[in-house]
Order: sequence, then C-alpha cells, then structure tokens
Amino acid sequence: MRHRLLIPTLVIAGVIILLVVYSVFSKDKSARILEVPVEYGTFEVVVSVTGELQAKNSTEIRAPMELRNRDFRFRSIKIQDLIPEGTIVDSGDYVATLDRSEADNNLKDVMDELETIQSQYTKTKLDTTMNLRNLRDELINLNFAMEEAEINLEQSQYEPPATIRQAKINLDRATRAYEQAQQNYKLKVQQAAADMTEITIELAKQTRRRIDMEKVINNFVITAPASGMVVYKREWNGEKRTVGTEINTWDLAVATLPDLSSMISKTYVNEIDISRIKMGQQVRIGVDAFPEKKFTGVVSEVANIGEQLPNTDSKVFEVVIKVNESDPIIKPSMTTSNSIIIKTFENVLYVPLETVHTEDSLTFVYKKNGVKQVVVLDESNENEIIVEAGLKEGEKILLSVPEEPEKFKFEGLELASRIREKEAEKRKLEKDQQAIFEEQFNRRPSMDMPEGMRWDSGRARTWQMPPEGMRDTSRFGNRRINFPPEGIRDTSRFKTRRMNFPQGGRRDSTRSPNNPGRGN
Repeated sequence: MRHRLLIPTLVIAGVIILLVVYSVFSKDKSARILEVPVEYGTFEVVVSVTGELQAKNSTEIRAPMELRNRDFRFRSIKIQDLIPEGTIVDSGDYVATLDRSEADNNLKDVMDELETIQSQYTKTKLDTTMNLRNLRDELINLNFAMEEAEINLEQSQYEPPATIRQAKINLDRATRAYEQAQQNYKLKVQQAAADMTEITIELAKQTRRRIDMEKVINNFVITAPASGMVVYKREWNGEKRTVGTEINTWDLAVATLPDLSSMISKTYVNEIDISRIKMGQQVRIGVDAFPEKKFTGVVSEVANIGEQLPNTDSKVFEVVIKVNESDPIIKPSMTTSNSIIIKTFENVLYVPLETVHTEDSLTFVYKKNGVKQVVVLDESNENEIIVEAGLKEGEKILLSVPEEPEKFKFEGLELASRIREKEAEKRKLEKDQQAIFEEQFNRRPSMDMPEGMRWDSGRARTWQMPPEGMRDTSRFGNRRINFPPEGIRDTSRFKTRRMNFPQGGRRDSTRSPNNPGRGN
C-alpha cells in the first residue's frame, strides 16, 4: 500500500521541481532578451503592403462579337456552363456555354417576322402581276378601238364634211387614249419593279438576320482562342464571372488566358503613405504560398485618384508593381507581400522601435546602468529607427520599460535643442508634402479661373467668391451680379429684379420700380 502511494508522490514532486527549474530559466532568458545592442549598417525605409498577382498581358476568351449587333436586341446573356478556373487548355478546347433562352426567343421573333415578309412578298408579286396584265389587256382594247376609228374615217370619205370631221375627232381621241395608256403602262411597270425591289430587299435582309441569328446561337459554345490557363474574368466590383453571371453585350469576356511570363502585383496603398510612393522604386516581393521564394520588382504605376474598396471606410490608391523574374510556380491571384523601398541609408546606427520612449518632447532609451539616454532620431520603418546621436555601435539598451523607471536619470540633455530642430524640420517637410499631395490629387478643373474668384477644394470643389464687390460668373462674360451694401440684389436671369427690405422686415417682391407691388 505504501509502495503504491510513494510512486504518485514522487511523480508529483518531480513535476513541481521541473516547473520551478523551468520558471527560473525562463526568467533568466527573458531578462537576457530585454537587452539589445545598437546595430550599425544599412537601413531601409519601406512601405509594406499586400498584393495579388496578375498577368501583365492576357488574352480574353469572349462570347461571339455578333451579340453586339443591335438587330438581335440582346440585353444580356448568362453563362450556363464554365470549366473550373485554373484549367490548362489548348487552342480550340471547350471553355464555356452560354444560355440560349433569350436567343431562342429572339430567333422565334425573327422567324415570325420572316414569315410575315414572305407573305407580303407573295402578295406584292401577285398584285403586281394582275395589275400589269389588266393594263396590257386595256392596251390591246385601246389599239382595237384606234384601228376601228381609222376604218370609220376611211369609209366616211364620201360623207358630209361634218361626218368626216366627227370621224377624225374619234380617231384622234382613240389615238390619244392609246398613247396615254402606253405611258401609264410604262409607269406602272416601273412602280411594280420598285415595289418588288423594296419587298425583295426586306425579305433578303430578314433572311440574313435569321441566318446570322442561327450562326450566333451555334457559337454559344465558346472555345479557347489560344493555349494557356483559364482565369475567370473579374467584374468592376472584384467579383469573378462564374456560372449564372450575366454578360453585358459591351463586355463579352467570359474568362482570360494570362501570359505567365510577365506578372504584376496589384496592391492598394493607404492615403497616408501614397505620397511616398513613386514610380521606379524598387520592391522586394514574397509569395505567401511559397515563403522560400523571393522576387524583386519595380513600381510601374501609381493611381492619381483614390477609391474606396468594398466593406472598408479608408481611401486607398492602386499601385501596380512589375515582377522582374519569371517562375512557373507563381500563378495569378496568389497573395504577395510587397516591401516598397522608399529610402536606403548606408552606415547608420539603428535600434528597435520598442526601445525608444518619449517624455516632455525628449526621446530617450533606457540603459541597464540606470540611465535615460537622450537620443536624436531620424527615419524609421515598421520595426526600427535610425539614431543620429546619443548612442554608439554595440551599446546595450533595454527593450522594454524597466521596473521603477523614475529612478533612472537623464544623460545627454545637450541634445534637446537638436531634437527640437529635427521636429521643426519634420513638421515643415510634412506640411510641404501635404501641399504637394493636395495639388496633385485635388486639381481644379481645366478652365480659366474667373477674375476675382478662387478654387476651393474643401467645399465640394466649387468656385468661391470674395464677400464684396462684383463678379462675372457667365460662360461668355456678359452676366454681372452686383452686391451693393444696401441689400438690393439683382438675381434675375435676363432682366433686373429688385428685392427691397424696408424697415419692419416686410419684403417687396415687385419686378419693376413702377409696380406698386402687392400688399402695400
């Protein structure tokens, strides 16, 4: 029994001893970590942002271009089927199928219109044939009547003059009627030809429309125009086009085939750091999926206009980084960590940001010997900051605030003036950069500023007018608005309108000095 109790007791005692030893060594280790040396060497100021890989150039896989034909009256077409993103395809391989519902309905309408036109064509052809046949019969009858009149004239040679005269008149009338009928027949033939030409053209047009519509519908099965990896097309809001997405007739891309030999990383920089980003700056690029892979790049584009991304409140600016290297392992849509190198300093001292503290506008670090060492600081990055004066290479400083910091005494107070000078220079530089930033991104409209007015970008970007005097606000310089000190204002568009404010607060809204007004 005692033996059974002894074993658990020894185990518990051993665990307690191990915990005590671990605690002691952990304290010693943490105490050693709290002290760090001052580093000397190359220091970089970087802006770190996350981006997404994209191909610099790509080939679009599009729906048939004929969908843009206004005669087809397609509003939008849905994607019915689409192969998985990332599929490797060759030229001519199947990619997607478009929904034919709306196209089939349009084809039915076209077929109905074609049948109607065919019926009109047949009717016009029959009407024209019957009309011309009647005219030809009429010409034959008129010819017979003319010949009959000629015979009557020949037989009346021995009749009285009046009878002969009547026979001549009858012959002239018959001849004239025959000639008029001939002219009328020629005109009717031309009219019939024009009617047949018109209906024939309309029939041919509708027939071509049916053929084109059938051809377009047959092309609703989309194939790859070249070989490559299929990447879904993104909408303006960043969403990908997938099954069920509607394709606008003016943006027919279903997917893309990126050129993986030339890649870019598209990222967004906040409005605080964008003033430091310039084209041509070098970038270190890492791919989250392959931490061991490192690439380099260069800033190739910086947006001039900010935007607000979905589900965020901050304003950001798009920055495009060109990747210098090419590697088949990297693919579009992979996440990248981009370190944009703003500045590089050689042979400088720097310390971790956690070691620097501030008190009464003084910047200092703690030393283990009970000293608050005043330091003059310069540029910083996300982790470290340059020390201009106050420390030497290899000096040990505390990484965190020590116990009883009030017992530490200041050294190097003679550097306080330099610190104030640096702060003044920094504020001036920030003010100048802000002015440049506002001038670059809040440019006034490209038109001449009216005399006596100024552009105010802080009030909805409007023209502001001095509080007194006159101004000319018309487009052509022929409209003037006067602001005399007596409260009489001309606000009409084409003629003078006087607004008087007599004593007592009543308003005279007359349009003419000769009008006594209402309510007086």
